[in-house]
Amino acid sequence: MTAALAGFGLGLSLIVAIGAQNVFVLRQGIRREHIGAVVAICAVSDALLIAAGIAGLGAVLAVVPWLVDVVRWLGAAFLLGYAVLAARRAWRPRSGLEADTGAAPRLARLSGVALAALALTWLNPHVYLDTVFLLGSVANTHGDERWLFGAGAMTASLLWFTALGLGARYLGRWLSSPRAWRWLDAGIAVVMIAIAVSLVLPT
Repeated sequence: MTAALAGFGLGLSLIVAIGAQNVFVLRQGIRREHIGAVVAICAVSDALLIAAGIAGLGAVLAVVPWLVDVVRWLGAAFLLGYAVLAARRAWRPRSGLEADTGAAPRLARLSGVALAALALTWLNPHVYLDTVFLLGSVANTHGDERWLFGAGAMTASLLWFTALGLGARYLGRWLSSPRAWRWLDAGIAVVMIAIAVSLVLPT
């Protein structure tokens, strides 16, 4: 139980930080758009990455570090593309949740939303550094209880994404006009660009 709680605490502390994945889940939750699928994709992806780290993928990536660089550049390119789309939505007055006109919002296709969620998860090098390397390394210090540690981290991921996605819908009352959605998308564009730049700049 101690190992599971330690995994829960570390997993939650790593995932709560603002990032592209959290911003995407937040936006989908506010729009009430395929949020169940988004939460499932993010949580299952995190579980797979945590399991891979515990199983030793971190050691493999340490031998071939150029794979992380490939993911870094692919992720930056995707984030910039997503930022352009968000900026385009912000530029258009009627691109948001048109509650003031009583019109129902146009839902994006599930396939497109799912692909975006997958890309924002698997093309993020920080996921590999934090989830695979860090969580995997710390989990293996728990010996035979390493999988309990991993289960705790997976539970933290599931609870966080569920709370973020379902809780975000209550923000809808403050985002009931196209103007508010324009500001939200503008903010998303800025966050995505900042994260993309941080991925490619030397640390």
